[in-house]
Amino acid sequence: MSAPGHSEFTAGLAPGENLAVLRKAHGLTQAQLARRAAVSLSLLSKIEVGDRALTPAVAAALGKPMGLTVAEVLGEAAVHQEAEESLTDLRSALRDYDVPTERTVTDSDLRDGVMRASALRDAFDVARLTQLLPNLLRDATAHAFAVHSAEAWNSLAEAYSAVYWLAARHRWMDMAELAVTRQRWAVHQRADPLGAAIADRDRAGAYLNGGDYEGGLSLVERAIVAAQSSPSLSGRERAFAVGVLNLRGMTLAGRLEDKSEGRREAERHIRSAWNAAEELAGVEWHRHSMIFGVRNTTTHVLATRLDLGSPREALAMAADVDAALADLTPTRVAATRINLARAGLDVGDRDGALTNLRIAWETAPQMARTNPMGREVFRVVSSLHRRSNPELLRTAKLAGIPL
Repeated sequence: MSAPGHSEFTAGLAPGENLAVLRKAHGLTQAQLARRAAVSLSLLSKIEVGDRALTPAVAAALGKPMGLTVAEVLGEAAVHQEAEESLTDLRSALRDYDVPTERTVTDSDLRDGVMRASALRDAFDVARLTQLLPNLLRDATAHAFAVHSAEAWNSLAEAYSAVYWLAARHRWMDMAELAVTRQRWAVHQRADPLGAAIADRDRAGAYLNGGDYEGGLSLVERAIVAAQSSPSLSGRERAFAVGVLNLRGMTLAGRLEDKSEGRREAERHIRSAWNAAEELAGVEWHRHSMIFGVRNTTTHVLATRLDLGSPREALAMAADVDAALADLTPTRVAATRINLARAGLDVGDRDGALTNLRIAWETAPQMARTNPMGREVFRVVSSLHRRSNPELLRTAKLAGIPL
């Protein structure tokens, strides 16, 4: 993949900057929006000028009076013109979900394609993934209709999951919601409880990005009950299904407006996730392009503590961060480093925040252009730091963000 600064996907405005543009477009003053969102005027002002980071929970509150989702407030990642053709082809493949082509596809070829898509996700190589997905969807569709096996339909569902992942990372919520609908349709062609759990986890992610945290939690609860009661799931596979659903549940709970309720719900999902992780005996399991185990649970708990307003608790969990992140994918490592940067900013450790951002962008460079919180934290850190700070200049160069 090309170096930062030459990616086919760009981030546009950082979330706080995007919020200011949206507020003005809706004809609202800062005072009017703050009052309608029940957010302090001081906080809103600091977010817009770059003295405070816009968090997902605050974005949800500020978006509601304007009729906007969290994803819309955070802002879509823009696409260079040369990538538009791949996205147009991908949308066409999504529309043709029940129109199989006359392709001859082997099980081996399809497994290779799905594994390639998973590897590109892990590497955050969004440009190559976007190029791969249209033909992968068409191949998987043709194969599923031809052989009608559980494995074939699961491969198609996993391809749709990759589309959801791509769309959610760029806040393209129309595509994300269509992808999870297709994903659920595929897994239910031949009953597969583990695939259904993954599909429900992705669908709950659409609720998360839409800011409907209560609705997402209700969906997760139903999915956990279904996984626990399924006679086809047992042992470590059931632990995996329940575990990944609880990871989504704790994230949703951490974003609830009522932080007392959020902490209560989050702790319940955290306990359940730890119990499921212990059943895997210290191994990080990989299934359907998902990872679950003790280490991945640690990263999600850390993020949830931060969303609940406890940055010091989040930082305490990262006392031995390198060990905690060992063997995880670059995207998970980078996401955790961005969360640590946000926590550092919250406690006044600007240097620590900047160091974690640099490590994140060294680990998964394309996240610099698509991860809204990474760009938002960098926006705030750069406004607070002297521009001659060498670490700031180095991080800006890595991210391809002008100061």
